[in-house]
Amino acid sequence: MAKEKKNVYTGTGHRKSSVARVTLTPGKGKITVNGHDVNDYLPYEVLVMDLCQPLEATNTREMFDVDAKVSGGGFSGQTGAIRLGITRALLSYDSTTPADSENSFRKALKAAGFITRDPRKKERKKPGLKKARRAPQFSKR
Repeated sequence: MAKEKKNVYTGTGHRKSSVARVTLTPGKGKITVNGHDVNDYLPYEVLVMDLCQPLEATNTREMFDVDAKVSGGGFSGQTGAIRLGITRALLSYDSTTPADSENSFRKALKAAGFITRDPRKKERKKPGLKKARRAPQFSKR
C-alpha cells in the first residue's frame, strides 16, 4: 500500500462505488480533494468532520497535509473512501516509525472502527420488482 518516497505515505480507500487515493505529507494540516480545498469540495461540514476522524483519533491533524484524488459515487461514499485512505496511509506511516505499542496508531484506529472497510453497496434490482425490494402495489380487485 505504501510508497516509500521521502516522507510520503499513501493509502487507498473504497466505499460504495467510490475510490480514493490518499497521500500524506508532513505539513500544517491542509486537506485537498481533487485539487480543491476540502471545505469547497464537500457541501456539508459533517462530511468534513467525518473525513478528519482518523487524524483526530491519532492526534495528527496538524502534522500532515492530506491530498486525495477521489472518483465515483457521491459525496458520502467519497468521504468514506477518503477516510479509509487516510487510515491506511497513517498505518503505513506508523509502520515506518519505531515500534512502541503504547502509542500505536493501529490500536486507536481499530478501537474507533476506521480500519474495517464498509462492505455495503447498492443492492441490484430484481425482475418483477420496481427497485431492489419494492414490489408493485397489490390490488385485490
